[in-house]
Amino acid sequence: MKQARVDLGRWPDHDTFDVVVLGSGAAGFSAALNARLNGSKVLLVERTEYLGGTSAWSAATTWIPCTQTGLKVNPQDSLDKAANFLDHAVGDRSTKEMRSSFLQHGPGAIERLESQTEVQFQVRSLHPDYMSDLPDAVLRGRAIEPKPFDGRRLGPNLNLLRPPIPEFTVLGGMMVDRDDIFHLLRLKQNLTSFTYSLRIIARHITDRIFWKRGTRLVMGNALIGRMLYSYLKLQGELVTRTEAMALHRKGSAICGVHLRQTHEDGSVTERHVQVRGGVILASGGFNRHVRRRAQWLPGIDADWSPAAPGHTGTAQDLALQAGAVMGSDSLSPAFWAPCSIRIRAEGSRAVFPHFVMDRGKPGMMTVDQSGQRFVNESTSYHLFGLAMQARQRDVPAIPAWLICDAAALKRYGLGMIRPGGRRLAPYLADGYLRQGRTWPELAQAIGVPPAALENTVRRFNAMAEAGRDEDFQRGTTDYQRANGDTAWPGPNPCLGPLHEGPFYAVALYPGDIGAATGLQTDAQARALNAHGEPIVGLYACGNDMHSIMGGTYPAPGITIGPGIVFGHLAARHASALASGVPVS
Repeated sequence: MKQARVDLGRWPDHDTFDVVVLGSGAAGFSAALNARLNGSKVLLVERTEYLGGTSAWSAATTWIPCTQTGLKVNPQDSLDKAANFLDHAVGDRSTKEMRSSFLQHGPGAIERLESQTEVQFQVRSLHPDYMSDLPDAVLRGRAIEPKPFDGRRLGPNLNLLRPPIPEFTVLGGMMVDRDDIFHLLRLKQNLTSFTYSLRIIARHITDRIFWKRGTRLVMGNALIGRMLYSYLKLQGELVTRTEAMALHRKGSAICGVHLRQTHEDGSVTERHVQVRGGVILASGGFNRHVRRRAQWLPGIDADWSPAAPGHTGTAQDLALQAGAVMGSDSLSPAFWAPCSIRIRAEGSRAVFPHFVMDRGKPGMMTVDQSGQRFVNESTSYHLFGLAMQARQRDVPAIPAWLICDAAALKRYGLGMIRPGGRRLAPYLADGYLRQGRTWPELAQAIGVPPAALENTVRRFNAMAEAGRDEDFQRGTTDYQRANGDTAWPGPNPCLGPLHEGPFYAVALYPGDIGAATGLQTDAQARALNAHGEPIVGLYACGNDMHSIMGGTYPAPGITIGPGIVFGHLAARHASALASGVPVS
């Protein structure tokens, strides 16, 4: 594949496109891909040097009920069941019209990508909705994920793809997914895992010789890699290091956008681009917008966020200047995960979201700064982050402490520390990991009252032995139990006592992983003004759009799924507008 030309200067000033997309995460690429499939002339604009946004760093789980892929493992599911589930989970925090549009168009959006592009998905036999205790929740089928992708097919364009977070890789940059982790942890136990592990390790060694990075792409890198390959194959245009500086209007309609590209040498290129159909905002939301963070996320440091750096909210500012409005009535303006933080050797900051690999496993527990438990450790990462903030209002809980014993550390790892429990010295030296041979010693290391911590551990261990968390009901839902340890010999796969010293702890902070509050849109992703009227030629999807989940997090992939679907809908409407087809 030829190297993409990403220089804004290759186009004359006032050149015309049918559709301009701001942002290159899953939502932005969905919009750009679909617009190209519609026959539109498309320009994809990325503010940073890399494509993919936070989507490239994510697991890329995609929640869209009743896709052909999902129905293979859950043929009994239906859109009516999914709608009822969302009604109970979200309620009046979003409109039924928006949720219905998502559900009705979701399967078709995925079918189009899978049939007309290189974007391909797979499904797991067990991948529950997070709110698995609600009516019409399911254990499988609604969450799909991208198939691995051979990044070598991108050729030199692989360098445009946002590299994975180092702490989520092994062996100096080898990306791994659930299947890989399963086999790598068992490579000495059976021939199948040994062969599987040997194959992917050999591939990675070869990559390190001939490429600057790993080429076996999984999860978010696979999704964005597949989207990028497909977009370039469709001869779509793109630019990086380019920011939208102004939206231009003809009357109340958007007719153009002013772009500024900052090159590696510091020089600047500016172009005014005219737009026939519309500008689609998919720039990732407000999470690094200084003023909006202060307003909506008070007391939450931006350095705690594991999101990609391009989510500045400046594209939303332009939309607001054009008459758009932000949504409201969400449970939370952002989505959350408990995160641990470490400063890397070269001085950069590593933020590690604790999704499912450790905190809900046996031998793990979380305490606030008084030494008390305050949350069900097996709950979803979003609810965990909200619980930390709620607790902070009464008892210091930022940071909280995720605690385990030596056996749990060896079995599951702890944050950035891999399973096995080896090579702990660097983590202990820089303070990321705290250690105590006894509970009083650990209490001193993390600054909590020793007597309170010992009492908490004593009560927790008694409940763990019995398999019943009388305080927070840990391990009582299908979702929680699915993320526990199915091989655990005790009565509850999420509960196990902390007995074997030394004992360990890492500090947890509430990190915003994406925006829930965004621009108000209609069911076709058109941005609305204060009167509820569509602004002609202006669209929003992904985290730039007000979430249809209303700040709740009922299932895995509830940002990427709607992002792909409303990117599809925005492209359909904008392409029709560009071609002169009457649209409502």
